[in-house]
Amino acid sequence: MAEIKNYTMNFGPQHPAAHGVLRLVLELDGEVIERADPHIGLLHRATEKLAETRTFLQSVPYMDRLDYVSMMCNEHAYVMAIEKLTGVVPPIRAQYIRVMFDEITRTLNHLLWLGAHGLDIGAMTVFLYCFREREDLMDCYEAVSGARMHAAYYRPGGVYRDLPGRMPQYDPSPLRSEADLKRLNETRQGSLLDFIEAFTERFPGCVDEYETLLTDNRIWKQRTVGIGVVTPERALQLGFSGPMLRGSGIEWDLRKKQPYEVYDRVDFDIPVGTNGDCYDRYLVRIEEMRQSNRIIRQCIDWLRKNPGPVISDSHKVAAPRRVDMKMNMEELIHHFKLFTEGMHVPAGEAYAAVEHPKGEFGIYLVSDGANKPYRLKIRAPGFPHLAAIDEMSRGHMIADVVAIIGTQDIVFGEIDR
Repeated sequence: MAEIKNYTMNFGPQHPAAHGVLRLVLELDGEVIERADPHIGLLHRATEKLAETRTFLQSVPYMDRLDYVSMMCNEHAYVMAIEKLTGVVPPIRAQYIRVMFDEITRTLNHLLWLGAHGLDIGAMTVFLYCFREREDLMDCYEAVSGARMHAAYYRPGGVYRDLPGRMPQYDPSPLRSEADLKRLNETRQGSLLDFIEAFTERFPGCVDEYETLLTDNRIWKQRTVGIGVVTPERALQLGFSGPMLRGSGIEWDLRKKQPYEVYDRVDFDIPVGTNGDCYDRYLVRIEEMRQSNRIIRQCIDWLRKNPGPVISDSHKVAAPRRVDMKMNMEELIHHFKLFTEGMHVPAGEAYAAVEHPKGEFGIYLVSDGANKPYRLKIRAPGFPHLAAIDEMSRGHMIADVVAIIGTQDIVFGEIDR
């Protein structure tokens, strides 16, 4: 009688965000998974340790690089932790701008997730559709901060600057016809708010297109229905948050349950799944994009009617205006001190969390009164999700691991922080 042994296989990199930095060791019985062991540490970037050697302001761009698909949401949690310790309250206009860009970031994240998840499972077209819309939102990032990805736009006390009054336009090119150029620049004639408003008007139709491609597609359903099922009780025990938790049927969203900034002033719904499988998590994220669109529209309406300052007038945390800095000695000193020595944050500890596109992203900050954090601990949503991959994939086939990695929407910068 021959002895049949399980064999071990290295799996990956499969997903664009697990680009060679996730080593998944699968123990297989034929093609059925007996055990899945995720090996991490191949990207370790020591963000928490680096923050101890940088001033509070210098660490803002490091937050962008944690989850390089949801840049501004990471910054948001970090600056909120600083604001809790310093007692600084950002102006109301800055809060609305933050909420609007949080939701733009959520849409950006879900578009990349949907495109990559579809591509992993074998749907090519949806990837191209999603990146068509992502391009417009990336232009919004670039218009407001000067960078397409790592924006460093949120600052303790508000945001770096107000929304620009005009949108950059495409230049004539031998590669584009006159008609193409006119079409591309059609929505770029006004301000950034006009451009975002035009986007929100057509975006629900784009989401309908994604759903036409996938929601009732029998191949998509065969690959996702009943795959990676997590019960509501188990999702809570495993520390799930965000769409992974809501897909299992638990209505938990920090924007509603622990409102921050102006989320208590905007109207939106929390989508919730019933079966806790890959298909339900897909439906939850699709509906989240529609809800984000609703929130962005409300923010645009408010921002049009209410001009005002976008950063705190306390020069201990926020730089003075450049005009003032070049005219007054006092402002010049504030500017010099803030950018050489940095702000001094009162001793204490604070935890600030935001409803990040992937779940609860939290920053636990300890200050000893110096100009650098004494300790910084990041609560990344992707880490507990990846930890559950063994449980979610056990008993499934190799091909299903691809669907499970996709549905978890993991990005390694925050896992290997």
